[in-house]
Amino acid sequence: MKKYKVINIILDINEKLTFDYWNIFMCNENVPATVRLDFPHQNKCNYGLKNFMLGKDMRRCIGFRKERILVDDKYTNGLVIASESIGNIQMLIAQVFLTHAVQLQILQFHSSLIDFHNQGLMFLGPSGIGKTTQAELWNKYRDALIINGDIVFVQETPDAFLGWGTPWHGSSPYCENTSVPLKAMIVLKQAPENSIRELTGFEKVTAVSNNVFYPRWLENGMELCLETLDHLLSRIPVYELSCRPDEEAVKLTEETIFGSGSVSD
Repeated sequence: MKKYKVINIILDINEKLTFDYWNIFMCNENVPATVRLDFPHQNKCNYGLKNFMLGKDMRRCIGFRKERILVDDKYTNGLVIASESIGNIQMLIAQVFLTHAVQLQILQFHSSLIDFHNQGLMFLGPSGIGKTTQAELWNKYRDALIINGDIVFVQETPDAFLGWGTPWHGSSPYCENTSVPLKAMIVLKQAPENSIRELTGFEKVTAVSNNVFYPRWLENGMELCLETLDHLLSRIPVYELSCRPDEEAVKLTEETIFGSGSVSD
């Protein structure tokens, strides 16, 4: 078993369930694990259950495609019982993680995240809309750090909302173990010309909430998410960026959010 610290949640995971990029999240602290996930010896015929006695408290099952993780009622101990795809198992681990994260005022978004002079910008939208592309443009033209290209966790703290990098990053290669105070969220739309506007009211709520992952398997998961989301939307501005994948889109966004005397000048 190896121990990892993701945000402030400690995961004790069988090494067969992780990729090499998890190493930057490795934890050497002598602290108890929040979640422990095991992977028994198995074969494809019986998923390893023939000679493995399940604990009587393993009463819940989280599934993604053909993969399954059995967990106890508190989602603190889990057992992987099918593992045809390690990529799918990663998504299951993310779901177990999110179960604990939402209870710590942490939301999961379909988004990319950059650190621009210690100010975080999130680009939101569905797969293929250009989230990673916009992050890469900011890296190329403004030397911004790409923290994550596809999945971002946002934590509410007394002083700020922090955007975090985690081991989950979808098809994007970007994965940093760091955080940044969130400055703005930017909902992307592809368009022949670049334009940007701030969203308000119901339009703002809808645009952002459509990009949140909700732990519907958790009894009060939706309630916890919506409470944190309400706090987030009351403090962080949201913009809709209709754009081409070019430097002009970066300049327009920078001037709108940071002003004409941008910190990059």
